[in-house]
Amino acid sequence: MGEINGIFDTSRKTLEEIEQRLEMPRREFLQFCATLAVTMGLPSGAEAAVAKAIESAKRPSVIWLHFQECTGCSESLLRAEHPTLEKLILDVISLDYHETLMAAAGHQAEAARRDAMKANKGKYVLVVEGAIPTKNNGIYCKIGGQTAIDMLKECAADAAAVIAIGSCASWGGMPSTISPLADSSPTGSAGVAEILGKPVVTIPGCPPNPYNFLATVVHFLTFGKLPEVDKLGRPKFAYSRLIHENCERRAHFDAGRFAMQFGDPGHRQGYCLYKLGCKGPETYANCSTLGFGDAGENNWPVGCGHPCIGCTEKGVGFQKPIHQVAKMLNVTPPLQYPRIVEEQGKAASFASAAAVAAVAGAAAGAAIMLTRNLGLSHAAEEAERAKDAGKPATAKAGE
Repeated sequence: MGEINGIFDTSRKTLEEIEQRLEMPRREFLQFCATLAVTMGLPSGAEAAVAKAIESAKRPSVIWLHFQECTGCSESLLRAEHPTLEKLILDVISLDYHETLMAAAGHQAEAARRDAMKANKGKYVLVVEGAIPTKNNGIYCKIGGQTAIDMLKECAADAAAVIAIGSCASWGGMPSTISPLADSSPTGSAGVAEILGKPVVTIPGCPPNPYNFLATVVHFLTFGKLPEVDKLGRPKFAYSRLIHENCERRAHFDAGRFAMQFGDPGHRQGYCLYKLGCKGPETYANCSTLGFGDAGENNWPVGCGHPCIGCTEKGVGFQKPIHQVAKMLNVTPPLQYPRIVEEQGKAASFASAAAVAAVAGAAAGAAIMLTRNLGLSHAAEEAERAKDAGKPATAKAGE
């Protein structure tokens, strides 16, 4: 708390105003800022900068586009509790265009989008949900008379930052699934980066955890730039570790305890789901450490008893069959695990032990005799050689 006071005076009237505006007690507000700082992997004391930014910085204008998707990413955001959605879009950011949540419709909605783009040119954040169809000049998705391709390029031209939320926007997701009998998806679905031809921040998941998105926006709000990303554009604070590394069932994996089918005793006891096709060992995400929907840390697929499908990984999610065993990227299990219940052998009887001892004794005796005979043979050879040379033998047999 002392580090916060140096930047952020917790007794100021503005903090009381935030408490009233967000309907969040000041202690909970500061905990929220600390949680975001930890989520983003920021050093100790950074929560002060987060709190100050939320308190005083101008709310960034956010334009949220919807293309080929199920609105699951927005639905995930609706389940956020710290802060709740209405506090997020009214007090932390300015959500100026979102087809699902905005009150305007038709021409009014498109006018609001263009007005927001004009008023915040070069400063607004563009969030894209859903894949972009490319076949037949993109006619499979049109909004306000514009194809998804044209609208995306228009909105991205003057955006300060572009964020692709969900697997569909990140790399094509479910709409990009290709049938074994086809050479492309039905509508030629593609991700945002592929259409724009430049890197963008991607937050894959089906749906992604809303706090990964929220932390990304708050990082931009706090530092004026987006967080550090990996080669796929994913924020490293959320996608730098394999799910398998921090999975609650990892101990069962290491011990060789696996559920072999849904509903079997191992499955009911929470054993590892690796042999049921869990893709956690080849999927980078923080699902195993950051629960969904504020319903507890077990509120994610593996915690609920279903294998991870690898939805954050292109080429894994929606591509590999759910039952297919995952490729181990950095942990290779032993060639043979012990069984859960090992068969118990029988102790050796006295007779068998005596027989083994007799065999061992005979072998030892044979070795001694062999050594002795080798010695005698060597002495005899030396004596014979000395006799032939006309000299007395220096060694006696057996010495």
